[in-house]
Amino acid sequence: MNKIKLRKLLEHFLLEDLGEQDITSTAIFPVTHRGSGIFIAKQDGVIAGLQIIEEAYRLFDHSFKVRLFKQDGQRVYSGEKIAEVEGPVPYLLSGERVILNLIQRLSGIATRTYDSVRALDSNHTRICDTRKTTPGLRMLEKYAVTCGGGRNHRFGLYDGVMIKDNHIEFCGTITKAIEAVRNNAGHMVKIEVETETKEQVLEAVRANADIIMFDNRSSEEVAEFVKYVPAGIVTEASGGITIHQLANYKNTGVDYISLGYLTHSAAALDISLVVDNQSIGGNFIEDAGYASTAKQ
Repeated sequence: MNKIKLRKLLEHFLLEDLGEQDITSTAIFPVTHRGSGIFIAKQDGVIAGLQIIEEAYRLFDHSFKVRLFKQDGQRVYSGEKIAEVEGPVPYLLSGERVILNLIQRLSGIATRTYDSVRALDSNHTRICDTRKTTPGLRMLEKYAVTCGGGRNHRFGLYDGVMIKDNHIEFCGTITKAIEAVRNNAGHMVKIEVETETKEQVLEAVRANADIIMFDNRSSEEVAEFVKYVPAGIVTEASGGITIHQLANYKNTGVDYISLGYLTHSAAALDISLVVDNQSIGGNFIEDAGYASTAKQ
């Protein structure tokens, strides 16, 4: 992940939750009171986004210490320790929810991707994501896909041409659309074309598309269309393919299968932050100089 961009995102996410201050934690705990917490997996899955823990807490205070017991992309099991963090208690609690929201989300995507790769079980065809991501989280969610063993499709409208059905409708033909791109886009830009029929596939081949997508086609249709695409042109299947259907595409010969559900429908992986009781060195109220209040 781009560390600079990650920090900017975390600043935005934390400020959205904090506002002016965490009135609960700052009213109860002085910043001089330190404690530890442990991130624990509450269900089996694949972990992703652990860098967020360290980067987020150090935005609060550089004295935070983070110890990771797992690495992104590793399997975790219910009850396992993922990470331990030690630092000022009010900041520890203030960052908890945002951090958990993010690593739960990313780990859910990584787990969904891992399960999809296993369901396909192919040495040739690769699973990849789409642009169907949560606004503001694309970099993180696409990173999570790679943690689960998937590949990234284009990151946005800026890093790859995809001529879709509506582009073709407005332009008239696939050939005209590709010619327009060749005349106006840089020579470094690859061109992908969305197709639905044998005729469109053949037209895309004649027009020298770099990548040909078979959109909303059955596994039988994909296997047939692949035969018309010469070596050197990448093929992709996309549209409405579920995890239960992936095995049907294993022997079609298609190079990539792009799956929107990896990012738009993945359930969060259950992770909790629990207080490390061994780190509690006494009554925080007394430590803060409020002994008389504590004893009342």
